[in-house]
Amino acid sequence: MAESAFAFYRAGALLMATDLAPTPRTGLLVQCSGDAHVSNFGWYGSPERDLVFDANDFDETMRGAWEWDLKRLVASFVIASQDNGFKKKDQRKAATAASRAYRDAMNRFASAGVLETWYAHINADNVLDQLRAEGRSKGARRAQKAMKKASGKDSKHVLGKIGEKVDGHWRIIDDPPFIVPLRSMEFPPDFKDVEHTVHSIFERYVDSVRPAIRALVTKFRVTDVALKVVGVGSVGTRCYIAMLEGNTPDDVLFLQIKQADQSVLENEFGMSSLAHHGQRVVEGQRLMQTTSDIMLGWTTADGGHQYYVRQLKDMKASPELDEFDTDDMVKYAKVCGAVLAHAHARSGDPVMIAGYIGTGDVFADAVSDFGVAYAAQNTKDYKAFLDRMKEDPPIVT
Repeated sequence: MAESAFAFYRAGALLMATDLAPTPRTGLLVQCSGDAHVSNFGWYGSPERDLVFDANDFDETMRGAWEWDLKRLVASFVIASQDNGFKKKDQRKAATAASRAYRDAMNRFASAGVLETWYAHINADNVLDQLRAEGRSKGARRAQKAMKKASGKDSKHVLGKIGEKVDGHWRIIDDPPFIVPLRSMEFPPDFKDVEHTVHSIFERYVDSVRPAIRALVTKFRVTDVALKVVGVGSVGTRCYIAMLEGNTPDDVLFLQIKQADQSVLENEFGMSSLAHHGQRVVEGQRLMQTTSDIMLGWTTADGGHQYYVRQLKDMKASPELDEFDTDDMVKYAKVCGAVLAHAHARSGDPVMIAGYIGTGDVFADAVSDFGVAYAAQNTKDYKAFLDRMKEDPPIVT
């Protein structure tokens, strides 16, 4: 969080939700991301192994106000632009591009059929075509670079990065503090048998997946599990990676088992209708994305901690924002704004939302004004955070 004002913002979903709580609301609810900032969009693999582009982080997802997601996205483009050293007018251009793209897309969905809206999607080539259509090729080259990187990411790729072969079988490397296999950890004497605990967690996960996927997953067996350090927005939560072996030692599957807690939106929009937070994440992701990871599921540890499960780094990639120039940021803002509108249209009422927004620039520009103002507030909060750290530095052990 201390790295930059943008990193601080990415970790501040709860802070922003608290700031938005007293503001007026439209009363129109959708399945929200809860953390719809620019870095939570990108490429990933569909079940058909095609690259698609969509929102890709759902730890906070639940039913809430669509405008909260839009405000968080728009403000993130201002802050990311600040982080890149762009001029204030160019920071606002990116914000305006995102808000107007959301408006235009929502108006299209309002006039489209229900099934047409549901099946709409943006694949990898759509993003490239938009970048090329704008008359520049730099952004397209960067997108192609990210897509090529994503295409090579699968369980075998992960195996080459974090696996080691011992006595003819693969296991997860010991790379503290980032990756620590359970075999390397010390447990209290009264702790239950680790192997039993791991298998019980896996069995509960298997029960949560669709029957066809259950038949697939049960062809694998868990061979190793490790604790893994997670990203800036999830520091402090438990996250594990599980290595599973299929028919041969080289036939592997990697799953990420990530702790799911209360959404930052629950204080304002009521408790989720789903009692299990792992299920809340999974069902929200399926509702917002056009196509999702087939391995999505949820589970509970013996101690009561709730988790959701997905494939680890399965064809996932996002563009390097720090390589963007002002034109790239504006183009990317248009794509992300349209993608967010689609995610909201799938679960909400696009006719009502489009009617509220209108076709003019009044609402879209007002959201852009908010994004600029909130970015200034984020800078103040970030500086206060750094000052507090100097007064009371964290203890590193």
